[in-house]
Amino acid sequence: MTRRRHYSLTLRLAVIFALLAFALLATLGVALYRELERELIKRDDAALIYRTDQLRNLLNDSNTLDLIKTKPELFQNMLGNSESVLSIAAPGQKPLLLVNPGNIEMPVVPAVAKDHALGLADVHHLPGVNDVPFAAVAASIDSGDLGSLQVTTGRLMTERTAMLASYRLSVFILASIAAIILALVGYLLVHRGLLPLRRLARHAQGIGVGNLAERLDSHGAPKELLPMIDAFNTMLERLARGFVQLGQVSTDMAHELRTPINNLLGETQVALQQSRSIESYQQLLASNVEELERLARMLDNMLFLARTDPASALRQRQELSAADEVERIADYFEGLASDVEVSIRAEGEGVIWAEPMLLRRALANLCANAIKYGAPRSELLIQAVPQAEGITLRVSNQGETIAAEHLPRLFERFYRVDESRERSAQSNGLGLSIVATIMQLHNGRYSVSSEAGLTCFELFFPRRDD
Repeated sequence: MTRRRHYSLTLRLAVIFALLAFALLATLGVALYRELERELIKRDDAALIYRTDQLRNLLNDSNTLDLIKTKPELFQNMLGNSESVLSIAAPGQKPLLLVNPGNIEMPVVPAVAKDHALGLADVHHLPGVNDVPFAAVAASIDSGDLGSLQVTTGRLMTERTAMLASYRLSVFILASIAAIILALVGYLLVHRGLLPLRRLARHAQGIGVGNLAERLDSHGAPKELLPMIDAFNTMLERLARGFVQLGQVSTDMAHELRTPINNLLGETQVALQQSRSIESYQQLLASNVEELERLARMLDNMLFLARTDPASALRQRQELSAADEVERIADYFEGLASDVEVSIRAEGEGVIWAEPMLLRRALANLCANAIKYGAPRSELLIQAVPQAEGITLRVSNQGETIAAEHLPRLFERFYRVDESRERSAQSNGLGLSIVATIMQLHNGRYSVSSEAGLTCFELFFPRRDD
C-alpha cells in the first residue's frame, strides 16, 4: 500500500500565488504586445506608403527615363537601408530600375490605379525570410513616352521583428521574476498567517485524558478558525461527558455486579461446608439462577447502551401508526398487568417517525416499570397525542408519588428511588436509562412528572423532516 505524500498548505498557496501572478502578468504582457505590434505595423505601413507616394510624385513630375538613367543613386538613398526593395517596370516586362541590395525575392503585387490615393489597406503583408515578415505596395504612374509604369516598393521588417522579440522576452522575464517574488512574499505571509493555526495545534496536542476540561482559546484567532475552534471545543465537551459517564458506568457496574456475585459466592461456599438435602440444593440453584438471570439482563442492557449506533437508528426510521403501536404494547402487557390487578387502556392517533424496534423497547420499558410500581386495581394509560412538531407518547400509572428531588435522576443508569426495593432478575436500574438513550437517538425529548399519586412519563418524537 503506497503512502500518500502530504504537501504543505503554505507551499501550495505560494505556488498558486506565483502561477496566478505569472498568468495575470503574462496575459497583460500579451495584450500590450498585441497593441504594440499593431502600432508598429501601422507605422511601418505608413512609412512604406509615404515612400511610394514620394516616388509617384517624383516620377510623375520628371522625365522618368532620364531620371532613372542619370540619378539611380537617388532611388538608392530614398530606400534608406539594405532591407528595402524598389522596382520600376512596365507591366509584364523587365524592370527599368531594380534596387535590391539584400537580393530579396521580389513578389508580384497588384498595382494601385494612378488616380487612387494609397491607404493602409493597399499594403500587402507577405511571408518573408526566416520568419521575418515582408511588406510591399505597388502603384501605377504615367511616365509620358514610356507609357504606364508600375512602382513596387517593399521592406523586410527585421527591425520590427527584433523589437517585438525583445519585448516578448522582457515580458516573460518580468512575469517570471514577479511570480518568484510573489511566491516568496506569499509564502512568508501565509506562513505568518497560519501562526494561529499552529498555536491551536500545539494547544490541542497538549489536551489529554487528564485535562479534558481545558478548551481551545478563540481570543485573537482569525474569524475563519472560529467554527473549527467551536467544533473542537464541542467535541471536547462530548468527550469529557463520555469519560465521566464511562467512569460512572464502571463504578456503577462494579457496585451492581458485586452484590449478585457476593451472593452467589457466599451461598455456594455455605452450601459446600456441609452436606445438604436435595431440596436445599435445589433452592440454592434456583436462587443462583435468579441472580444469574439478573446479571445476564444487566449485561444485555449495558451492551445495548454501548452498541446502539445513532446513524443506523436514524437511517431505519419509519412512519408508524401511533394507534397500532400503543395497542400492540397494551396487548403485550395485558397478561402481566392482570396478574397484579392493573388494567391497561390505550388510546390516541397520529404518526410516529421512529425506528420500530427501539420505539417498542422504550414503550415496553416504561410499561414494565409502571406495572411493577403501580397500585393494585389501578389503570395504566398509554396515550398518543399528535402535535404540530411531532407526537407525544404518555405512559401514566397510579402509585406512590415520587419525590421531586428524584425526578431529574430517574433516567440515570442504576439509579433507584428506594435502594431497599427488591432487586430481582427483572430489576437492574437500566430500563429508564435505555429509554433516555433511545430518545436521544431520535433527537426527541423525555420527561417525567409525579403528583398526587399519578406518575406520567412522556416521550416526544419529532415529525418527519420534509
